Amino acid sequence: MPNPAQNAGRTVTIHDVAAAAGVSIGTASKALNGVGRMREETRARVAAAAERLGFRPNTLAQALLGGRTYTVGLITCDSFGRFSIPVMLGAEDALGDGQISVFMCDTRDDPIRERHHVERLLARRVEGIIVTGRRTEPRPGIGRDLPVPVVYAMTQSLDESDLSLVPDDEGGGALATRHLLTTGRTRVGHVTGPEGFQAARARAAGMAAALGEAGLRPAGPVLHGEWSEEWGRQGADVLLRAAPDVDAIFCGSDQIARGVAETLRDRGRRVPDDVALVGFDNWEPMALGSRPALTTVDMNLGEVGRLAARHLLDGIAGRPVEHGVRTVPARLVVRESTRRGT
Repeated sequence: MPNPAQNAGRTVTIHDVAAAAGVSIGTASKALNGVGRMREETRARVAAAAERLGFRPNTLAQALLGGRTYTVGLITCDSFGRFSIPVMLGAEDALGDGQISVFMCDTRDDPIRERHHVERLLARRVEGIIVTGRRTEPRPGIGRDLPVPVVYAMTQSLDESDLSLVPDDEGGGALATRHLLTTGRTRVGHVTGPEGFQAARARAAGMAAALGEAGLRPAGPVLHGEWSEEWGRQGADVLLRAAPDVDAIFCGSDQIARGVAETLRDRGRRVPDDVALVGFDNWEPMALGSRPALTTVDMNLGEVGRLAARHLLDGIAGRPVEHGVRTVPARLVVRESTRRGT
């Protein structure tokens, strides 16, 4: 009879389990999969032999026999994972209930590489694909009439028949501005990213709408530049010259806000006593590394990923999947940069 010592260095197979239990391979397979009719004593003997030998079923082979692989693909162009990793973690949370694994593929913004990844994922018989990225700008879809459902997250497909889930940038801009207004600020400036980015335009629009509701206008011009600390430092200088009485600044990203905070400190403006400061992204290395720690808008990327996975599961199950672009509400994370007396 085989024993664990004899199996050291090689994979234990169903043949070994059958031999150890004194049954046929077919009987051993049925016993381990809980199917077929047999005496409970036989089923228990097979299970004991499998445990003693350390047998681990080949789950991929089992899945393929059942017509499933229990895997999905995640295609991203976000090489650093700044946005795609939170989306992926959210998706894994939702997919984990169904014991589905995720293959992550980085396209590096190369359409040829993307097509290659799509082909390889389909060859692996993934059951669905989530497409994500670092920008919410509309992009070409990965293909029509694919044999598996596809959902876009933190990016959007130009094909209106696809489902795209994106953060509510405009709602986030309004949320940040309303928070500043509740702290008693009325002279709110805005330093943000490139005007060519949809996210920058949407966040500025949200701010303008919230100020308009209160009968106010932005303090100074809306300042567009790079998504960087250096631009934050420069933009703050420009804003302070244009609107020296500014008492709050909403920034289009945490990186920009951290640069703004440096210039305010250099100019003798205390945050938040003299000027309250709000960022965007809730990128913790930036938000918590700033002095003081930044109040910021969290894009809820984990929820974007979870919702994408749930819609993907609907498609895998054959249920109808929504179409068009859907926004996911942002949330505000309040820290010291908007609390007076800190």
